[in-house]
Amino acid sequence: MKKRSIVVAISISILAIILAYSNHYQNTFHFDDAHTIVDNVHIRTLEKIPDFFSDPTLFSNDPDHWGLRPLVTTTLAIDYWLGQGLNPFFFHFSTMIWFIVLCLMLFVMYTNLLGKSIQHKSTPWIALIAMTWFGLHTANAETINYVISRSDVLSTFCIVASFLTYLAFPKARKWYIYLLPAILGVFAKETVPVLIILMFFYIIFFEHELSISDLFNKKNWKYLIKTVVKLLPLLIAVTITQIYTLSKINSIPGISNPFIPYVLTQSYIWLHYFISFFLPLNLSADSDLTVISNLVDERIIIGLTFVALLVIAIIKTSGKKETRPIAFGLIWFAAALLPTSLAPFAEVTNDHRMFFPFIGLALSTVTYLGILLIKREDALNKNKSYFAIIAAAVILVLGLNGFGVYQRNKVWKTEESLWYDVSVKSPLNGRGLMNYGLTQMAKGNYAGADTYFMRAQQYLPYYHTLYINIGVLKGATGNMIEAENNFKKAIALSPNSFDSYAFYARYLQSVKNHTEAIIMANKALEINPYSIMTLQVLLSAYNDLGLYENAENTARKTISLDPENGLAGQQLASTKTNTPLQPNIGVDTKKPKTAADYLNESLGYYNRKEYEKSIESCRQAIKIKPAYADAYNNICACYNELKQFEKAIEACNMAIKIDASHKLANGNLAWAKSQLKK
Repeated sequence: MKKRSIVVAISISILAIILAYSNHYQNTFHFDDAHTIVDNVHIRTLEKIPDFFSDPTLFSNDPDHWGLRPLVTTTLAIDYWLGQGLNPFFFHFSTMIWFIVLCLMLFVMYTNLLGKSIQHKSTPWIALIAMTWFGLHTANAETINYVISRSDVLSTFCIVASFLTYLAFPKARKWYIYLLPAILGVFAKETVPVLIILMFFYIIFFEHELSISDLFNKKNWKYLIKTVVKLLPLLIAVTITQIYTLSKINSIPGISNPFIPYVLTQSYIWLHYFISFFLPLNLSADSDLTVISNLVDERIIIGLTFVALLVIAIIKTSGKKETRPIAFGLIWFAAALLPTSLAPFAEVTNDHRMFFPFIGLALSTVTYLGILLIKREDALNKNKSYFAIIAAAVILVLGLNGFGVYQRNKVWKTEESLWYDVSVKSPLNGRGLMNYGLTQMAKGNYAGADTYFMRAQQYLPYYHTLYINIGVLKGATGNMIEAENNFKKAIALSPNSFDSYAFYARYLQSVKNHTEAIIMANKALEINPYSIMTLQVLLSAYNDLGLYENAENTARKTISLDPENGLAGQQLASTKTNTPLQPNIGVDTKKPKTAADYLNESLGYYNRKEYEKSIESCRQAIKIKPAYADAYNNICACYNELKQFEKAIEACNMAIKIDASHKLANGNLAWAKSQLKK
């Protein structure tokens, strides 16, 4: 009966987690999702999966973020395949599966750890509450909603799987099965070496039954040696794998802060994270907190005091067998924060960094409260109403966190909702202000976009991406001189970034400066040969200049990267006759047309201004591939040309429902809405 009750309780807990996240499955892609998912053509075919494990250029569309996290990229490619495109549902559903299984593993892990220290019938319930608190914790919504943060979920999953395998199956240790999840985890994120620290203290605390203080006694040094020897296989396996992944990249992206001020600032960040576990308020997708350069700043003093108290708490709680799970949980919290505390990243804090550490903090907190209640068991049994009060308190804490998750899901719904939240909570964050300005520009609110770009410029005067966006805005509003100046400033600030040249090339092509557009596009491709947008600029420029051989070569290269690229397919057909883009109709009547064939056909009709025929071709494509965002976008564009704006809005809404990050659809939708208001 007790086992059945636990199973029912676990089921209710998992159901609560699922319900808390029930409104997040259509949330769009955000921030780094753009270059790792939306614009990353490499995830669009499963054939690239073996290459993900050796080629860092396949992780991102942006050379500044090239790295080797093949487990992450592989799962993204599978999601793209399952959803037949950039369907957010499949990406979020996949992450939730990993998350739910992780929570179930945590219950088993917590139960085993507690069972080694506390011999009491309530230990499964303590484990269950700890697992549920972690699963429903409001701060974890930042990780679960941010698709590319799956790296945190996968690496944590592998760490827990490795630890749990070692913990729960001692007889199987001789086969070193526990090494496999750890090795796999290295291919997700660079946090797996933390597992060595966790395993060390697990063996010391629970197998040798020693405290921190005992380690300073010479007679116990033999246990230290035994522990190190036990961990050698794990140390060697993880180190070799980590060296392999790091050897594939030139540098770790985002390392840009001075080491000592950054590390000292992290002491204050640790306190911030600790408080956020109990009060997850004011969460922000992109904080405006920066490195504290004054080393005697009161925040650093408070942070260092907290770290000292944390160390004291670990030492004291490790002294007794029953409180060692508390000590171990606190060590887990601290050790999990070390990778992002010792590498001086540009961002001193990210809310998704709390995900891995909170596993330990959940264990420590609930174990501490559980021990307090066990010690007062006799008094509690005399008055059963106390149990109702305790149950109500537990439900209240878990319920508030679940409600917080549901609300944060709403914030992560769209780019506009997310960056508005950031601009309010982190008003000194120039990047947040810029990104919110981008959402306004996409809506056609150019005045609002300009306001936010100017505000962002106060905090990011040397940020090349900001000047690219200002250049795009000035070009859209017809201010050609300022557009030119801002694109050139972006290039001057970051001459090794491909996007400065790519967007400038696109602008030059839009104003029919084909020759300069080709020069800028080729410079962009020298840095990043995988930029589809740049290749399409070249296609357009070569076509307009009548350089059909160049256009054909560029089209072939584009299709090699993006087989369903409609513009490139249509270009190949038109270059056979050395003519500008023409509709690709009836090229091979013996072969059934694919959805891509119909899309190419529609583009040809569109270029000839035969909009009704273009719409019909798109509808044929949709019959073959219902979730075809590009086809709906083309229908929208045609209706815009026909000035049937209500139908255009309907078609674009369908495109965005399938792919919320579809840039062309968002632009066409904004245009249709603006024209409908006139």
